[in-house]
Amino acid sequence: MGQFVVRGGRRLEGTLRVKGAKNAALPIMAAAIMANDIVVLNEVPRLRDIDVMIQVLQALGAKVWWESAQLMIDPTSIDQYVVPAELMQQMRASLFVSGPLLARLGQAMVFQPGGCNIGDRPIDLHVDGLTKLGASSCTQQGQLILQANGLTGTDVHLSYPSVGATENIMMAAALANGETRIRNAAMEPEIVDLAQFLEMMGATIRGAGTSEVRIYGQPRLSGTEYTIIPDRIEAGSFALAVAAASGHLRIENCLVDHLPGLWGRLREVGVKVHEVDAETIEIIAPEQYRRMSVSLNTNPYPGFATDLQPQFMAFLLKVPGVHLISERVFENRLGHARELRRMGAQIAADQRVALIYGGHSLYGAKVSAMDLRAGAGLLIAGLQANDQTVIEGREIIERGYENFAGRLSAIGADVTLA
Repeated sequence: MGQFVVRGGRRLEGTLRVKGAKNAALPIMAAAIMANDIVVLNEVPRLRDIDVMIQVLQALGAKVWWESAQLMIDPTSIDQYVVPAELMQQMRASLFVSGPLLARLGQAMVFQPGGCNIGDRPIDLHVDGLTKLGASSCTQQGQLILQANGLTGTDVHLSYPSVGATENIMMAAALANGETRIRNAAMEPEIVDLAQFLEMMGATIRGAGTSEVRIYGQPRLSGTEYTIIPDRIEAGSFALAVAAASGHLRIENCLVDHLPGLWGRLREVGVKVHEVDAETIEIIAPEQYRRMSVSLNTNPYPGFATDLQPQFMAFLLKVPGVHLISERVFENRLGHARELRRMGAQIAADQRVALIYGGHSLYGAKVSAMDLRAGAGLLIAGLQANDQTVIEGREIIERGYENFAGRLSAIGADVTLA
């Protein structure tokens, strides 16, 4: 695997523009399967996960190509319903095509998905919702086979507000007969973005962004042009990078309201956070922080995002005091604590809870990215460490950050590829 090489101690200064949200683009690309004409998507980030989803769509028979900065998807020739196992193993989000395939072709065959190893993420909620819409399901040799002779709207109550399950059920329900109501639905901004895209295609959806979503099925969905929302996790990652390394950063194309848990936390510890307008924020970070204790719990939106927890932990290493992080979304998402300890971090952690003793110097070391966001956290730690840090697993990090090294270098960081 490739590496990021980080030489710490550089102050960050400048302006960055946030790319489109990976976690919004992937389900929207899957939803394009249901269109009866070409779909044109703007602000799709150039990432490894996007490339895998393009390959998934092409394997199903779609024509997908780039025209300058636009991603073009022609789904009219889709006639396959089996997602190749090698693609499923590369990315969990390939599971998103099961709902649209079921709605369009009446069948879908997928394998147990891969992706980041951050805890148990069963597909039961996806399957349960799709079967309530009228699908039958069975498992053969690791393959999930879904079949339906038409889908019918129904009530689905999720035992947990799963983002992926909410999205998959929403997509299938958009072509179902009648009304579908999803209770205890996920409320993330990416849910709203998918709903707005489906409405542009001709669907009728009410309540997206709340705990109850209603989808009124339509007999057909048309092609459309749509712009993906900015990536709130990327915006938060860059904000935490400058908070850890010190400096002054202007972040553009950032929907400020999409990160309700982060800005207040940064202000509490002494970072100046100025909301220039609804899509621009300025971060001014001091060289040193006062001693204090920070306690943080991750929770589904609008709580503090689990996808920012590793980056926030790396930042807390700069803040003197004893801090507590409780991971309440995934039970195996504190593995980066072990890698941070290789850099001199003083952290005691189990699967769910970490105690961070901040304010101690970090030194360069060779560490490994256990998952996408953990890798971003290690890079943020490297920005504040003495000497050189080598982060193994560059390809894992590049699943979620476009040109990460180049963009950090543009604002003063010393980050190179190896």
